[in-house]
Amino acid sequence: MPIQLAGKAAERGNSPAGDHCPVDRAMQLIGSRSTMLLMREAYYGTTRFDAFAARVGMTEAVTAKRLRELVAAGLLERRPYQEPGQRTRHEYALTERGLDLMPALFALGQWGRKHLPHDGTPMLTHDACGAPVRVELRCTEGHRPRPEELVITS
Repeated sequence: MPIQLAGKAAERGNSPAGDHCPVDRAMQLIGSRSTMLLMREAYYGTTRFDAFAARVGMTEAVTAKRLRELVAAGLLERRPYQEPGQRTRHEYALTERGLDLMPALFALGQWGRKHLPHDGTPMLTHDACGAPVRVELRCTEGHRPRPEELVITS
C-alpha cells in the first residue's frame, strides 16, 4: 500500500511550487546523473580532474563542463597545485555547501542499495568502528517522524 502524506502536508493546495520548492531548486542545480556521480567521487576523496573523468567514466569535455558548473554553484572550489617539475594545475575541493549535500546523495545511495540491489554494491561504513552508516529523517529534537506526522510550513 502506498504511503501518502496526510494532514497539512497533503492539503497545501494546488499552487505551483516553482522556485518556492526547495526540491525543485536543488534538482535544477544538481539534477543530472553526471553531476551526482562527480559529487560522489568528491565525497570519496577524489580531487584531480583525470581521476574524476576516469572514475565516473565521462569524456574530458563533459567532466570539465560539470566541474565548472559545480564550482559556479559553490559546491566545489578550484585550488592550484604543482607537482615537482610540472606546470601548475588545479584540483577540486569540497566547500561547506558541497559537504551539506552529502546526506542527500548518500540517502539516494541507501535507497538504491535496498530497492535496486546489485551484487558487489559497496556499503558505506564508519571507519572508526566499522558499522554501516545510514541516513535517517529526524526532527531537531531527535524524533523519527512518520509521513503522516509531517507538516509543510513556510
